[in-house]
Amino acid sequence: MKILVCISHVPDTTSKINFTENDTKFDTNGVQFVINPYDEFSLTRAMWFKEKQGATVTVVNVGNATTEPTLRKALAIGADDAIRVNAEAVDGFSVAKELAAVVKNGGYDLVLAGKESIDYNGGMVPGMLAALTDFNFVNGCVGMEVDGNSVTLSREIDGGNETLSTSLPLVVAGQKGIVEEKDLRIPNMRGIMMARKKPLSVVEPVGIDNATSIQSFEKPAPKGAVKLVDADNVDELINLLHNEAKVI
Repeated sequence: MKILVCISHVPDTTSKINFTENDTKFDTNGVQFVINPYDEFSLTRAMWFKEKQGATVTVVNVGNATTEPTLRKALAIGADDAIRVNAEAVDGFSVAKELAAVVKNGGYDLVLAGKESIDYNGGMVPGMLAALTDFNFVNGCVGMEVDGNSVTLSREIDGGNETLSTSLPLVVAGQKGIVEEKDLRIPNMRGIMMARKKPLSVVEPVGIDNATSIQSFEKPAPKGAVKLVDADNVDELINLLHNEAKVI
């Protein structure tokens, strides 16, 4: 089984976010970038298939050369090789088109990704990728088993989980549950050294025009001051909730 894992290069959630050029560009100065957490869950599941079923695992990213350390970390975790599509990831549809070209050229059976990236939270790329490649698609996956060409999956729905069965080829958008946080892997020194020797191919983009563009960014309003109310003063609490917070 040939597995392709889509990796997004995203800011660490502890990073302080700023914008430049009149709030039209994201300021990367001082920002630590990591593997998108949802993608890391899917990558860890791919490693299970590699170790238990002999699958080969390729990781792919759409981005410029600054994303290569993130791909190298994925290689250190255990992926066999990496592909970087040499294009800026600024639009979900163009990213999906670039990834679709990689899938079609590579003959992959299973494509794993996170359900969304934690920077723009678009949640659109896996579904569009499935449509462009004519693969089956399951979103919000929290459990997965592969037996030959048959796949059994569990996904989150409102009020519970749903069990599905389908077949390869397949695109799966995973999240926490496809593996647990305790199963995530920290690259060891041996993995880091081996990652330096693993293939990282750079391919030129197919050249898809972006369907959308960013006009500006806006930070959330700063949090207001906190008012403390004595535990016995229920009347004041109700008054504040009704007249100031206006939530009752």
